[in-house]
Amino acid sequence: MKKGLKLVQSDPYLLPYASAIQGRYDYAVSKEQQLTGGTPLQDWADGYLYFGLHHTEEGWVLREWAPNATAVYVKGDMNAWQKEESYRLKPLPNGIWEGRFQEGQFRHGQLFKLLIEWNGGWGERIPSYATRVVQDEQSKLFSAQVWEEENKPRTGKRFKGLKKGTPLFIYECHIGMSSEQEKVSTYEEFRVNVLPRIHALGYNCVQMMAVQEHPYYGSFGYHVSNFFAASSRFGTPEQLKALIDDAHALGMMVIMDIVHSHAAKNEREGIANMDGTPYLYFHEGARREHPAWDSMCFDYGKPQVLHFLLSNCKFWLSEYDFDGFRFDGVTSMMYLSHGLGEDFMDYGSYYNGNEDGDAIVYLTLANKLIHAVKPYAITIAEDMSGMPGLARPIAEGGMGFDFRLAMGIPDFWIKYIKEIRDEDWKAGHILYEMTNRRENEKTISYAESHDQALVGDKTIIFRLIDADMYWHFEHGHSTYMVDRGIALHKMIRLITASTIHGGYLNFMGNEFGHPEWIDFPRQGNGWSYKYARRQWSLVDNPNFYYSDLNRFDQAMVRLLQEHIHTAKDTMQDFEKLWDNEGDQVVAYRRGKLVFVFNWSGNRSYTDYGILAREGKYKVVLDTDAPAFGGFGLNDDSVEHFTQPNGVYQPYGKGWLKLYLPARSALVLAYQD
Repeated sequence: MKKGLKLVQSDPYLLPYASAIQGRYDYAVSKEQQLTGGTPLQDWADGYLYFGLHHTEEGWVLREWAPNATAVYVKGDMNAWQKEESYRLKPLPNGIWEGRFQEGQFRHGQLFKLLIEWNGGWGERIPSYATRVVQDEQSKLFSAQVWEEENKPRTGKRFKGLKKGTPLFIYECHIGMSSEQEKVSTYEEFRVNVLPRIHALGYNCVQMMAVQEHPYYGSFGYHVSNFFAASSRFGTPEQLKALIDDAHALGMMVIMDIVHSHAAKNEREGIANMDGTPYLYFHEGARREHPAWDSMCFDYGKPQVLHFLLSNCKFWLSEYDFDGFRFDGVTSMMYLSHGLGEDFMDYGSYYNGNEDGDAIVYLTLANKLIHAVKPYAITIAEDMSGMPGLARPIAEGGMGFDFRLAMGIPDFWIKYIKEIRDEDWKAGHILYEMTNRRENEKTISYAESHDQALVGDKTIIFRLIDADMYWHFEHGHSTYMVDRGIALHKMIRLITASTIHGGYLNFMGNEFGHPEWIDFPRQGNGWSYKYARRQWSLVDNPNFYYSDLNRFDQAMVRLLQEHIHTAKDTMQDFEKLWDNEGDQVVAYRRGKLVFVFNWSGNRSYTDYGILAREGKYKVVLDTDAPAFGGFGLNDDSVEHFTQPNGVYQPYGKGWLKLYLPARSALVLAYQD
């Protein structure tokens, strides 16, 4: 069997496409050899150490790739923003420009840009490898900034990742909107005020959005202009590093949302039209602009683009000590159609000539590089197409991601809540949707992320309760809509999180049912920050149900972290125990835990029998507990013993008889 085809061996439906998968693998191997000449990939991808501005023992050096340029100058605070020969760069081979400057020609805090001239034009540009970019409050223009970090050792302990088999519980967050105040919050405020909350809840991974610099705050960080610069609107590089160090000291991984699927069209702020050629980093012609995102598409076939993007991956791992990435827009990268208008209903959809082979090679090499630089690092692919092998090892013919996002789950919940009556919710169908995944590929499951909270959509809690949240979310003042919404909010999260094969993700504030939507300041809302913040005072007020939902999330996450393990490629600890569509009851086992859900809104069951392993069980989580905003209809101190079942007794199973209140779920632990 040819190398790289283990992926095909594991899935007979891939046999007709074995040559395509082998070709993909061979192309990645040959491309790496072509790029590096045999040098280790992690040593080759060091562009950030060569390009950009650097302070050396001999002085300062600045390099830029601008093959179409006829002249390059530095303009800034150091020369009163004038074009001066003493700040002119010299041409080197391969379109590289270099300037060597003496001590004193650059000083910490100075602002500068490149003046790039070309035949027939010129433009002021920010260096493509700039590591610090700031916006002037008056002119609103962006400039690079000379930044010399304090020569202090990192304070965080040497982090070595999570123990193998530990499931990821990811807290997705946005630094800027993490304050209760109507403003842009900071790395430092997040470190002091929010990080302890995440740790207390039990999450073991923080996923930061919008870290790479972006001109328009309202883009949520998805129109990146400066790929090597941590957004200065949130603070300084030192403050971001301190935040990461503190997270590591608490035993949490920190990953970032990395955007390599497209780039902002801005010329004065970004890398568009850098040297007068609109296709320097991007495709020429019709492929240059993304048809849906008002942005530009990288040409992954260019060695210089691969060097730029791979160096960017290594930069964030090495310079900031991030522990991995969630790759945005992977579907858009992998297909020439960007996935637009595609249904991906059969395997042929993945191998019909629509693939962007160069983009797939980039993603493959990126995964190889990341794991070479930091072996315990994790990579997550945001892909809605279901490309086989996306999260399988490269040597097997996969693309090397550790996880893929289970993007169908939040879509399922939206559809169910919007279109299906409560009495028609099918318990077995819900469980199927939670566990319907490629067996040998680990996933990150989630009920909702930031996407479901943006203007134009609704969070789960808001879909369930709507306007009653404003007037009836205080203890003693609930309505039927509030009671129903609180119950389903907990059940939806529990079944989503307890069926994971890899990890679970929650967006900041959704764990306690943060009201309303996310709307960043823009012209349409009067540039208001009212909806671009998190109202922590709601969850801190014990008089509101927000605190109950928060308490449930904490109990759920900590319980599942203790009992679920994901070291294997398959969910070997999962067993479906019961499914009765008429009763709307479903039960399953994860290791020693038994999960029982009654989705019926108007039927409670006494002595309801579930076939389970013979023995004694104890309730360890009850969604209906008063501490979680429930009615407390069960006595959770009672120990449960299975009763004999003649048919299944030879198999070591008996009847586990339970009281199942309407719209509630129980988690019971088997007692050895």
